[in-house]
Amino acid sequence: MVNKAIITVVGKDTVGIIAQVRTYLAENKVNILDISIVQEYFTMMMIVDMTKLEKPFEQVVSELTNIGSGIGVQIKCQREEIFDKMHRI
Repeated sequence: MVNKAIITVVGKDTVGIIAQVRTYLAENKVNILDISIVQEYFTMMMIVDMTKLEKPFEQVVSELTNIGSGIGVQIKCQREEIFDKMHRI
């Protein structure tokens, strides 16, 4: 069971990126705990709570990847514990 995940969105800024990602997450009962956005080049990082998620985590990863492809950005979703291990100093 996945409790928290890290979602990153990177790409050229266009209207509606945040709205599409936020809408998808809300429809799947994923709560955004923290969000950081860097201007100029669109970079967004979110920490999300997935405790109420009703579909397999891998399916969410795939669907977010497809949403990103459709709007011209790269979306990655990783379990928090994996993200932490990969970015440990």
